[in-house]
Amino acid sequence: MSVTIKNPHEIELMRESGHLLEKVHDQLAEYIRPGISTKELDRIGEEMIRSMGCIPNFLNYAGFPGSFCISLNDEVVHGIPSDKKIIQEGDVVKIDAGLIYKGYHSDAARTYAVGEIPKEAQQLIKVTRECFFAGLKYAKAGNHLNDICKAIGAHASKYNYGIVRDLVGHGIGRNLHEDPEIPNFPMRRRGVKLLPGMTLAVEPMINLGRGDVEWLDDDWTVVTMDGSLSAHYENTILITEGEPEILTLTK
Repeated sequence: MSVTIKNPHEIELMRESGHLLEKVHDQLAEYIRPGISTKELDRIGEEMIRSMGCIPNFLNYAGFPGSFCISLNDEVVHGIPSDKKIIQEGDVVKIDAGLIYKGYHSDAARTYAVGEIPKEAQQLIKVTRECFFAGLKYAKAGNHLNDICKAIGAHASKYNYGIVRDLVGHGIGRNLHEDPEIPNFPMRRRGVKLLPGMTLAVEPMINLGRGDVEWLDDDWTVVTMDGSLSAHYENTILITEGEPEILTLTK
């Protein structure tokens, strides 16, 4: 395993990459409404990224055909944008996106409620976000990777939610996916020691039911095996000498 440490210049580029991605998420959220297709959301979002002089890093990554992963309801991640997928009132929509700014990647995901959704769905979205911040408390130099993983898993377990084990967070920098892998559940080892200059994409994926998932025939879309709702929340973070910095969330 080789975890890259970013120098001050690289950190500044990643910071800008993260801030631009945050803007994309904030602006695209305004278009999420009943009647719009996931393909149209993807088109709008890609235009935003390119208008900033950036590149959508998901597009054609390992053959993925969209610029955004847009996953609905029981779809966990990697939903392929489609003209046939029309967002409806009551849907739970996950938007996972990333971009490349001057050679450096950012990655972040959000989960949205479309109109009125059941209280249990509202709580799932809320708790999944809380899981990220539970892990963030331990994202400090001197701690180990498993401190983050344990905290995320412990918070989700309080609600008896299913923690997705087949998909994990990751390091990020000049590549979209770098070492280390970051599970959302306790590992059997302490993991790498966290050092200033590490940049990580921490992304709880939590199910209302069991944590088991399966891949659809398109080889991309991951769904809950029991058909239960799923939520996803992710930010790119920087390990510093003090408190961690969230590069894709500044407000």
